Amino acid sequence: MSTIKLRAKESKGVVTVKAIIKHPMETGQRKNKKTGEKIPAHFIQQVVCKANNDEVITINWGPAVSKNPYLTFAYMGSKGDTIELTWEDNQGNKDSLQGEVK
Repeated sequence: MSTIKLRAKESKGVVTVKAIIKHPMETGQRKNKKTGEKIPAHFIQQVVCKANNDEVITINWGPAVSKNPYLTFAYMGSKGDTIELTWEDNQGNKDSLQGEVK
């Protein structure tokens, strides 16, 4: 099951991409209430979006981004473009999803 929900819509030559990524985004600062030990940092470090295999945006995140982050951006494109959103976190986990611009 994908951790990404993706929607891309074109209007007047501009494609607006909206995505939600399901991820805990732990900062490494919180403590487990039962044990008192710090919860290890676990956050998305990089998100890359490509349109028709051309990179349109690269985002570098740190631990301050909230749980299940929402992302929106726009690029010059057209209906039918194939977009691919990929993320990688600080523990080496990755996910990717392809979609088509409506």
